[in-house]
Amino acid sequence: MIEASHGLLLVDKPAGPTSHDVVQAARKALRQRRIGHTGTLDPAATGLLVLCVGKATRLQHYLLAWSKTYVGEIRLGFATSTYDAEGEALAAPRPVPALDEARLAELAARFSGEIEQLPPPYSAKKIAGRKFYELAREGQEVPREPKRVRIDSLSLHGAGEDRVRFEMTCSSGTYVRSLAHDIGELLGCGGHLATLRRSRIGPWPVEQAVSAEVLANRPDEVPAAAFVSLAATALPYPEVTLNPTALDHFAHGQEVAVREVDGDFVPGAPVVVRDRDGELVGIGQTFAYLPRARTLHVSPRMVLTEVEAPAKS
Repeated sequence: MIEASHGLLLVDKPAGPTSHDVVQAARKALRQRRIGHTGTLDPAATGLLVLCVGKATRLQHYLLAWSKTYVGEIRLGFATSTYDAEGEALAAPRPVPALDEARLAELAARFSGEIEQLPPPYSAKKIAGRKFYELAREGQEVPREPKRVRIDSLSLHGAGEDRVRFEMTCSSGTYVRSLAHDIGELLGCGGHLATLRRSRIGPWPVEQAVSAEVLANRPDEVPAAAFVSLAATALPYPEVTLNPTALDHFAHGQEVAVREVDGDFVPGAPVVVRDRDGELVGIGQTFAYLPRARTLHVSPRMVLTEVEAPAKS
Protein backbone atom coordinates (compact mmCIF):
# COMPACT_ATOMS: atom_id res chain seq x y z
CA MET A 1 0.00 0.00 0.00
CA ILE A 2 1.24 3.50 -0.76
CA GLU A 3 2.16 5.72 2.18
CA ALA A 4 -0.14 8.65 1.51
CA SER A 5 -0.38 10.82 4.59
CA HIS A 6 -0.38 14.21 2.86
CA GLY A 7 -0.69 14.91 -0.85
CA LEU A 8 -2.88 14.19 -3.88
CA LEU A 9 -4.33 10.87 -5.01
CA LEU A 10 -5.30 10.56 -8.68
CA VAL A 11 -8.30 8.27 -9.24
CA ASP A 12 -10.02 7.14 -12.46
CA LYS A 13 -13.74 7.10 -11.63
CA PRO A 14 -16.00 4.68 -13.54
CA ALA A 15 -19.61 5.34 -14.50
CA GLY A 16 -22.01 4.70 -11.63
CA PRO A 17 -20.40 5.78 -8.35
CA THR A 18 -20.64 9.36 -7.17
CA SER A 19 -17.54 11.42 -6.47
CA HIS A 20 -18.40 11.10 -2.78
CA ASP A 21 -18.39 7.29 -3.13
CA VAL A 22 -14.82 7.48 -4.44
CA VAL A 23 -13.79 9.72 -1.55
CA GLN A 24 -15.27 7.21 0.91
CA ALA A 25 -13.37 4.36 -0.75
CA ALA A 26 -10.14 6.35 -0.50
CA ARG A 27 -10.74 7.07 3.19
CA LYS A 28 -11.11 3.36 3.85
CA ALA A 29 -8.15 2.33 1.68
CA LEU A 30 -5.76 4.91 3.10
CA ARG A 31 -7.17 4.81 6.64
CA GLN A 32 -7.37 8.60 6.45
CA ARG A 33 -10.45 10.70 7.24
CA ARG A 34 -9.17 14.00 5.88
CA ILE A 35 -9.85 13.50 2.16
CA GLY A 36 -11.70 15.76 -0.26
CA HIS A 37 -11.79 16.26 -4.04
CA THR A 38 -11.18 19.12 -6.45
CA GLY A 39 -14.26 18.94 -8.65
CA THR A 40 -17.30 16.68 -8.83
CA LEU A 41 -17.99 14.30 -11.69
CA ASP A 42 -21.61 13.29 -12.30
CA PRO A 43 -22.32 9.59 -11.59
CA ALA A 44 -22.65 8.79 -15.32
CA ALA A 45 -19.33 10.49 -16.13
CA THR A 46 -15.94 8.81 -15.94
CA GLY A 47 -12.37 9.97 -15.59
CA LEU A 48 -10.00 11.83 -13.36
CA LEU A 49 -10.73 12.84 -9.80
CA VAL A 50 -7.93 14.56 -7.90
CA LEU A 51 -8.32 13.76 -4.21
CA CYS A 52 -6.67 15.88 -1.53
CA VAL A 53 -5.30 13.83 1.38
CA GLY A 54 -4.38 15.10 4.85
CA LYS A 55 -2.91 18.60 4.84
CA ALA A 56 -3.57 18.82 1.11
CA THR A 57 -7.30 19.28 1.84
CA ARG A 58 -6.36 22.89 2.59
CA LEU A 59 -5.30 23.24 -1.05
CA GLN A 60 -8.69 22.28 -2.54
CA HIS A 61 -9.76 25.87 -3.23
CA TYR A 62 -6.45 26.70 -4.93
CA LEU A 63 -6.34 23.52 -7.03
CA LEU A 64 -9.70 24.47 -8.54
CA ALA A 65 -7.86 27.11 -10.55
CA TRP A 66 -6.37 24.41 -12.81
CA SER A 67 -8.11 23.95 -16.15
CA LYS A 68 -9.81 20.63 -16.96
CA THR A 69 -9.91 18.60 -20.18
CA TYR A 70 -12.89 16.49 -21.24
CA VAL A 71 -13.76 14.19 -24.11
CA GLY A 72 -17.21 12.85 -24.93
CA GLU A 73 -20.18 12.85 -27.29
CA ILE A 74 -23.21 15.08 -27.81
CA ARG A 75 -26.41 13.50 -29.10
CA LEU A 76 -28.49 15.79 -31.27
CA GLY A 77 -32.22 15.63 -32.05
CA PHE A 78 -33.77 16.31 -28.66
CA ALA A 79 -32.98 18.06 -25.38
CA THR A 80 -33.52 16.48 -21.96
CA SER A 81 -34.58 17.75 -18.55
CA THR A 82 -31.12 17.17 -17.08
CA TYR A 83 -29.15 18.13 -20.22
CA ASP A 84 -27.70 14.58 -20.32
CA ALA A 85 -28.81 11.03 -21.14
CA GLU A 86 -30.21 10.50 -17.62
CA GLY A 87 -33.10 12.94 -18.13
CA GLU A 88 -36.44 12.82 -19.92
CA ALA A 89 -36.85 14.12 -23.45
CA LEU A 90 -38.38 17.59 -23.43
CA ALA A 91 -39.98 17.24 -26.88
CA ALA A 92 -40.37 14.87 -29.82
CA PRO A 93 -37.18 14.28 -31.83
CA ARG A 94 -36.39 16.91 -34.44
CA PRO A 95 -34.37 16.56 -37.66
CA VAL A 96 -30.63 17.09 -37.25
CA PRO A 97 -29.12 19.45 -39.84
CA ALA A 98 -26.21 18.32 -41.96
CA LEU A 99 -22.96 19.11 -40.19
CA ASP A 100 -19.76 19.21 -42.20
CA GLU A 101 -16.34 19.95 -40.71
CA ALA A 102 -16.62 23.66 -41.61
CA ARG A 103 -19.93 24.02 -39.75
CA LEU A 104 -18.53 22.14 -36.75
CA ALA A 105 -15.44 24.37 -36.70
CA GLU A 106 -17.75 27.40 -36.77
CA LEU A 107 -19.70 26.01 -33.80
CA ALA A 108 -16.48 25.34 -31.89
CA ALA A 109 -15.35 28.93 -32.42
CA ARG A 110 -18.77 30.21 -31.29
CA PHE A 111 -18.40 28.47 -27.92
CA SER A 112 -14.70 29.17 -27.33
CA GLY A 113 -13.19 31.85 -25.11
CA GLU A 114 -15.08 33.66 -22.35
CA ILE A 115 -18.78 32.77 -22.55
CA GLU A 116 -21.92 33.04 -20.42
CA GLN A 117 -23.52 29.78 -19.31
CA LEU A 118 -26.74 28.90 -17.51
CA PRO A 119 -26.22 25.97 -15.09
CA PRO A 120 -28.40 22.90 -15.81
CA PRO A 121 -31.61 22.75 -13.74
CA TYR A 122 -30.35 19.52 -12.21
CA SER A 123 -26.94 20.45 -10.81
CA ALA A 124 -25.09 20.56 -7.49
CA LYS A 125 -24.98 24.36 -7.58
CA LYS A 126 -26.51 25.78 -4.40
CA ILE A 127 -28.77 28.67 -3.45
CA ALA A 128 -29.61 29.38 0.19
CA GLY A 129 -28.03 26.05 1.11
CA ARG A 130 -30.23 24.04 -1.30
CA LYS A 131 -28.84 22.26 -4.35
CA PHE A 132 -30.47 22.98 -7.70
CA TYR A 133 -31.33 19.32 -8.27
CA GLU A 134 -33.15 19.19 -4.92
CA LEU A 135 -35.32 22.14 -5.95
CA ALA A 136 -35.91 20.69 -9.42
CA ARG A 137 -37.01 17.32 -8.03
CA GLU A 138 -39.53 19.10 -5.80
CA GLY A 139 -40.95 20.91 -8.80
CA GLN A 140 -39.68 24.28 -7.60
CA GLU A 141 -38.35 26.89 -9.98
CA VAL A 142 -34.57 26.82 -10.27
CA PRO A 143 -32.81 30.23 -10.46
CA ARG A 144 -31.51 31.00 -13.96
CA GLU A 145 -28.46 33.14 -13.33
CA PRO A 146 -25.76 33.06 -16.01
CA LYS A 147 -22.21 32.24 -15.05
CA ARG A 148 -19.09 33.41 -16.89
CA VAL A 149 -16.72 30.58 -17.79
CA ARG A 150 -13.69 30.14 -20.04
CA ILE A 151 -13.28 27.52 -22.76
CA ASP A 152 -9.63 27.49 -23.79
CA SER A 153 -10.01 25.01 -26.64
CA LEU A 154 -12.89 23.11 -28.21
CA SER A 155 -12.88 20.69 -31.14
CA LEU A 156 -16.02 19.12 -32.63
CA HIS A 157 -16.14 16.19 -35.07
CA GLY A 158 -18.99 14.22 -36.58
CA ALA A 159 -19.52 10.74 -35.11
CA GLY A 160 -22.69 9.63 -36.92
CA GLU A 161 -25.95 11.15 -38.11
CA ASP A 162 -26.94 12.49 -34.69
CA ARG A 163 -23.64 12.40 -32.78
CA VAL A 164 -20.84 14.92 -32.35
CA ARG A 165 -17.60 13.96 -30.67
CA PHE A 166 -15.82 16.71 -28.71
CA GLU A 167 -12.65 17.47 -26.80
CA MET A 168 -12.43 20.60 -24.69
CA THR A 169 -10.19 22.29 -22.15
CA CYS A 170 -11.99 24.74 -19.89
CA SER A 171 -11.97 26.58 -16.60
CA SER A 172 -13.16 24.92 -13.43
CA GLY A 173 -16.91 25.31 -12.99
CA THR A 174 -17.76 24.96 -16.69
CA TYR A 175 -20.89 22.87 -17.26
CA VAL A 176 -20.28 20.51 -20.16
CA ARG A 177 -23.96 19.50 -20.04
CA SER A 178 -24.92 23.14 -20.65
CA LEU A 179 -22.53 23.30 -23.59
CA ALA A 180 -24.18 20.23 -25.18
CA HIS A 181 -27.65 21.68 -24.56
CA ASP A 182 -26.71 25.10 -25.96
CA ILE A 183 -25.17 23.62 -29.12
CA GLY A 184 -28.40 21.70 -29.71
CA GLU A 185 -30.47 24.85 -29.22
CA LEU A 186 -28.29 26.85 -31.60
CA LEU A 187 -28.72 24.16 -34.27
CA GLY A 188 -32.48 24.20 -33.74
CA CYS A 189 -32.78 20.46 -33.16
CA GLY A 190 -32.02 20.15 -29.46
CA GLY A 191 -29.20 18.14 -27.93
CA HIS A 192 -27.83 16.65 -24.75
CA LEU A 193 -24.64 15.20 -23.35
CA ALA A 194 -24.42 11.49 -24.20
CA THR A 195 -21.03 10.55 -22.71
CA LEU A 196 -18.35 12.38 -20.74
CA ARG A 197 -14.85 11.54 -19.59
CA ARG A 198 -12.42 13.87 -17.81
CA SER A 199 -8.98 13.15 -19.21
CA ARG A 200 -6.83 15.76 -17.45
CA ILE A 201 -6.76 18.27 -14.60
CA GLY A 202 -3.90 20.75 -14.83
CA PRO A 203 -0.65 18.77 -15.22
CA TRP A 204 -2.17 15.38 -14.30
CA PRO A 205 -3.49 12.98 -17.01
CA VAL A 206 -5.99 10.25 -16.22
CA GLU A 207 -3.42 7.68 -17.39
CA GLN A 208 -1.48 8.39 -14.18
CA ALA A 209 -4.48 7.56 -11.99
CA VAL A 210 -5.43 4.38 -10.14
CA SER A 211 -8.77 2.83 -11.02
CA ALA A 212 -11.49 3.21 -8.40
CA GLU A 213 -11.91 -0.58 -8.43
CA VAL A 214 -8.27 -1.19 -7.47
CA LEU A 215 -8.45 1.53 -4.82
CA ALA A 216 -11.55 0.01 -3.23
CA ASN A 217 -10.70 -3.68 -3.47
CA ARG A 218 -6.91 -4.01 -3.79
CA PRO A 219 -5.37 -0.97 -2.10
CA ASP A 220 -2.02 -2.78 -1.86
CA GLU A 221 -1.83 -2.49 -5.65
CA VAL A 222 -2.23 1.29 -5.85
CA PRO A 223 0.76 2.44 -7.94
CA ALA A 224 3.12 5.02 -6.51
CA ALA A 225 2.57 7.22 -9.59
CA ALA A 226 -1.05 7.78 -8.54
CA PHE A 227 0.06 9.63 -5.41
CA VAL A 228 1.53 13.15 -5.66
CA SER A 229 3.44 14.35 -2.61
CA LEU A 230 3.11 17.90 -1.31
CA ALA A 231 6.59 18.65 -2.61
CA ALA A 232 5.57 17.53 -6.10
CA THR A 233 2.16 19.24 -6.01
CA ALA A 234 1.96 21.94 -8.67
CA LEU A 235 -0.36 24.92 -8.43
CA PRO A 236 -1.24 27.44 -11.17
CA TYR A 237 0.45 30.39 -9.47
CA PRO A 238 3.94 31.89 -9.39
CA GLU A 239 6.31 30.46 -6.77
CA VAL A 240 8.89 31.81 -4.33
CA THR A 241 11.41 30.11 -2.06
CA LEU A 242 11.95 31.33 1.49
CA ASN A 243 15.11 31.14 3.55
CA PRO A 244 14.79 29.73 7.10
CA THR A 245 14.36 33.15 8.74
CA ALA A 246 11.67 34.29 6.29
CA LEU A 247 10.01 30.88 6.58
CA ASP A 248 9.73 31.27 10.36
CA HIS A 249 8.15 34.71 9.99
CA PHE A 250 5.74 33.45 7.31
CA ALA A 251 4.72 30.45 9.43
CA HIS A 252 3.93 32.81 12.31
CA GLY A 253 1.59 34.88 10.14
CA GLN A 254 3.98 37.73 9.33
CA GLU A 255 4.54 39.46 6.00
CA VAL A 256 7.94 38.71 4.44
CA ALA A 257 10.06 40.35 1.77
CA VAL A 258 11.58 38.10 -0.90
CA ARG A 259 14.41 39.53 -3.00
CA GLU A 260 15.93 38.56 -6.33
CA VAL A 261 12.60 37.34 -7.72
CA ASP A 262 11.19 37.39 -11.23
CA GLY A 263 7.67 36.54 -12.29
CA ASP A 264 4.16 37.71 -12.99
CA PHE A 265 3.22 38.82 -9.48
CA VAL A 266 -0.12 40.61 -9.27
CA PRO A 267 -1.12 42.47 -6.09
CA GLY A 268 -3.72 40.46 -4.19
CA ALA A 269 -3.08 37.28 -6.19
CA PRO A 270 -1.91 33.95 -4.70
CA VAL A 271 1.76 32.97 -4.50
CA VAL A 272 3.04 29.44 -3.86
CA VAL A 273 5.60 29.42 -1.03
CA ARG A 274 8.23 26.69 -0.69
CA ASP A 275 11.26 26.11 1.50
CA ARG A 276 14.77 25.50 0.18
CA ASP A 277 14.12 21.74 -0.01
CA GLY A 278 11.17 22.32 -2.32
CA GLU A 279 8.55 21.40 0.26
CA LEU A 280 5.26 23.26 -0.03
CA VAL A 281 5.05 25.67 2.92
CA GLY A 282 1.75 27.35 2.11
CA ILE A 283 0.01 29.94 -0.01
CA GLY A 284 0.79 33.62 0.27
CA GLN A 285 -0.76 36.72 -1.20
CA THR A 286 1.15 39.36 -3.10
CA PHE A 287 1.12 42.48 -0.95
CA ALA A 288 3.46 44.51 -3.14
CA TYR A 289 5.85 43.81 -6.01
CA LEU A 290 8.73 46.11 -7.01
CA PRO A 291 9.93 44.83 -10.42
CA ARG A 292 12.97 47.12 -10.64
CA ALA A 293 14.16 46.09 -7.20
CA ARG A 294 13.05 42.48 -7.89
CA THR A 295 11.48 42.49 -4.44
CA LEU A 296 8.20 40.86 -3.51
CA HIS A 297 6.27 41.40 -0.29
CA VAL A 298 4.13 38.36 0.58
CA SER A 299 1.60 38.01 3.37
CA PRO A 300 0.46 34.54 4.54
CA ARG A 301 -2.92 33.32 3.35
CA MET A 302 -2.61 29.65 4.32
CA VAL A 303 0.26 27.88 6.10
CA LEU A 304 0.85 24.14 5.89
CA THR A 305 3.96 23.85 8.03
CA GLU A 306 3.72 23.13 11.71
CA VAL A 307 4.96 26.00 13.87
CA GLU A 308 7.04 24.78 16.78
CA ALA A 309 6.01 26.13 20.18
CA PRO A 310 8.72 28.07 22.03
CA ALA A 311 10.59 26.03 24.64
CA LYS A 312 9.47 26.55 28.24
CA SER A 313 12.03 28.11 30.57
